[in-house]
Amino acid sequence: MQGALNIDRSITGQPWRWRRSNEPAAGMDVLLDELLLARGVARDDLPRHRDPRIRDFLPDPSCFRDMDVGARRLADAVQAGETIAIFGDYDVDGATSAALMTLLLRRLGADPIVYIPDRLMEGYGPSGRALVELKSRGASVAVCVDCGAQAFEALEEATAGGLEVVVVDHHQCASLLPVAHALINPNRIDESEDGAAHGHLAAVGMAFLLGVALLRELRSRGAFAEGDEPKIIDLLDLVALGTVADVARLKSLNRAFVTQGLKVMASRQNVGLAALADAARLVKAPSCRDLGFALGPRINAGGRVGKSDLGVRLLTSTDPEEARTIASELDRLNEERRAIEMLVCEQAEEQAARLDGAPVLTVMGSGWHPGVIGIVAGRIKERFGRPAIVIAEGEDGTGKGSGRSISGIDLGAAVLAAKESGLLLAGGGHAMAAGLTLPPGGLEPFRDFINDRLASDVERSRGDRALLLDALLAPGGVAGALCDALDAAGPYGAGWPAPRIAAGPARLLKTAIVGNGHVRGIACGDDGRSFKWIAFRSADSDLGQALLSSAPDRRWWLAGTIKRDEWNGGNAAEMHLEDAALA
Repeated sequence: MQGALNIDRSITGQPWRWRRSNEPAAGMDVLLDELLLARGVARDDLPRHRDPRIRDFLPDPSCFRDMDVGARRLADAVQAGETIAIFGDYDVDGATSAALMTLLLRRLGADPIVYIPDRLMEGYGPSGRALVELKSRGASVAVCVDCGAQAFEALEEATAGGLEVVVVDHHQCASLLPVAHALINPNRIDESEDGAAHGHLAAVGMAFLLGVALLRELRSRGAFAEGDEPKIIDLLDLVALGTVADVARLKSLNRAFVTQGLKVMASRQNVGLAALADAARLVKAPSCRDLGFALGPRINAGGRVGKSDLGVRLLTSTDPEEARTIASELDRLNEERRAIEMLVCEQAEEQAARLDGAPVLTVMGSGWHPGVIGIVAGRIKERFGRPAIVIAEGEDGTGKGSGRSISGIDLGAAVLAAKESGLLLAGGGHAMAAGLTLPPGGLEPFRDFINDRLASDVERSRGDRALLLDALLAPGGVAGALCDALDAAGPYGAGWPAPRIAAGPARLLKTAIVGNGHVRGIACGDDGRSFKWIAFRSADSDLGQALLSSAPDRRWWLAGTIKRDEWNGGNAAEMHLEDAALA
């Protein structure tokens, strides 16, 4: 296949291809539809995707197995005044799921107990001891959010102790399911076709659907005959945050969740989120990128290197002063997390480089902080373009691992298969991320298994590697109006990539190294129109060196994403450069 602009090998060594066809989008009036079509939207489905609204994408919650069973049990508990417990995971998806259920139940007159396990002392997921403790504190029903799909022993112990458990999860399920009053998970093997179509939802999305089902059940019982029904739509800010932070694919319902959730967040109704935005020094309404890179990491910092319940406490706080105190602590913990992460990342990347291009880069080290291994796995994945698993070895020889995958590779299913083969003490996850517990001495057998299982998939995925372009512009087309047109097809994130634009031909002016190894310059077309560009952390790369050494008369095609340069209050458009090729 001939490359876009006849480029079969760019400066970074890859071909350029049009994302949807052999022709680029032409004109602002068709650009939005072209972007949607290139991301898998059917032509006859374009109208609802141009402005994604919840009502246009929300499924009937009853399509999910056990959804109605769980909703009825919670409705019974609310009406009878029973004590409900919320057991959540310690990451952002778990924190937002727990916060959503807590706030909704409070609006219904309940006062739930919230329990978030300590990452280091208790590990992932519910334990029998913790669930039995909740029973002893008066809970008759517990809702496990973002965990529980693999908690066989814990749920059996809870059931034996008289605690009814409703599981709301999205992680891969085994062929057998743990005992529970209800197990709501779109990735159940026996899920309905309509339910399984929503397997890309984060746990917070499933918690929102349970909330919808709960309100519907209470409505059918006449519970709101003499009072207002709580507005669950007000909690979409939490759904947006958890969805983006968990790297859930932003298609269909998830895209509607994030689009509408950002609008709710901009109104600053949630006291804790408003305080967190202030702590993160966000001066404008948060964007999708802010959720993933500013707010999410700070919520995560509590579970990674601090107190695991700080995130839920912040998100459910109604006291502005308390919220400011917690947000400040999370901001401090995030800085501490960054320092720890840098040290572990350096050591892990050195190991990964020695694995000689293995299909899956599995590395392990003693003394590595378990709270940062997921982030480090993501760094290694980005640097080497392969799935990565980072394992922190404990004093007893067992290892706690976290993995991140690349497009087209279901890492969660592979880890679950390793567990079922007896190579892991625990393990599971979803397509793009997984967690595991490795027995002493189990690194090499697990490494051989995961490499053998995923080798062909990784080879195929990397073989298909190309820089995908959405549109071609003359240098003068890189302008603010283009940013507005591109934003209309957002929000962008996992599974819904930001548009990549090619611009040129252009000569490079004023190229220089700025900041921490970034290369910046101006691209000028033959007609004298120009735009600014920056290639982040590229000074020592082939791309950066080619740009810096370009002769004044050499003409280039440049490719990247178009952003507004808001530094020091500016508003001009610039290209975040990813690749270049001679014109």
